[in-house]
Amino acid sequence: MAASALLRLLSPSCSPPTPQDPFARPLHAWPARRRRLRSSTARCASSPLTPPLPSLDLPLLPFQPAEAGVLIPSESKNLHLYEARYIALLEENRAIAYLVEPLVERPPTQAQTQVLDGHALDKSNNSFVHFVLDPVVDSSPKASFAVRYGCLVQIESVQKLEIGALVSIRGVCRVNISNLLQMEPYFRGAVSPMMDKPCEGIELVRRMSKLKESMCSLHSLQMKLKVPEDEPLQTNIRASLLWSEKEIFEEYNESFVPGLPERLSFAAYQTVSGMSEAELSTLQKYKIQAMESIDTLERVNNGIEYVEHNIGMIAARLAIQNI
Repeated sequence: MAASALLRLLSPSCSPPTPQDPFARPLHAWPARRRRLRSSTARCASSPLTPPLPSLDLPLLPFQPAEAGVLIPSESKNLHLYEARYIALLEENRAIAYLVEPLVERPPTQAQTQVLDGHALDKSNNSFVHFVLDPVVDSSPKASFAVRYGCLVQIESVQKLEIGALVSIRGVCRVNISNLLQMEPYFRGAVSPMMDKPCEGIELVRRMSKLKESMCSLHSLQMKLKVPEDEPLQTNIRASLLWSEKEIFEEYNESFVPGLPERLSFAAYQTVSGMSEAELSTLQKYKIQAMESIDTLERVNNGIEYVEHNIGMIAARLAIQNI
């Protein structure tokens, strides 16, 4: 990827909006679908007066679609970062001595909380944006890429390795990248949160309860599977559910924390033990659909469908295991 290509992509001069397309933006992809709910018991609508969106200056880590896939809010992932620019990112934002144990368990010293290389060590300094770069095919002789599926992530732990570091991250919130502020030694940009339309109603509460019930059932079934010894006892679906139901998010910037219904709606789309390549591909499609939607109830309903499918898949494996 040429740095100039990404710069062109994030530049305000790229693809100016037209009067015929009020949703066009030069710096990020808007959700592909905007459906009105047909249910009379759940109401999701945009507020008539939208306050200015908050913005954060954060590091940007690009990934190819086949390299890391889409990361969604509530999802946990381990990254092996070894390139010099990414190590520089970790060192500048957390301090070298602060890279061995889980970051959330070791608060910085008074000296570290002041200034490190010009950046204050506050809540945003153990965060970055995970996003996907999709190649764009056009008539231009120069390479172009589309910035898609930006997700603010929190660094939960960093373990030094002989080569690089193993970084454990968790998705927090979808974001839009509005401006590229820095290119060396790593990308930094201004980002703002992307939230669902406000949604309320008995139907949403009922379907959220159904989703939680299905997720708990899937976790219980997974616990009965025979898995490798190094696999965590807590399943991904259970860990994401616990995160989504947290009541206090002191370690996050509150403007970038989605409400409970939105957090829960994403928690359903997690890997389960022993997934095949085809099953992982199906999950990827569900995750892309979830990232593009701004309709909480729609995402909850799709999540129920996906979890119920996985319950049937795990139940079949258990039946074979017990023969």
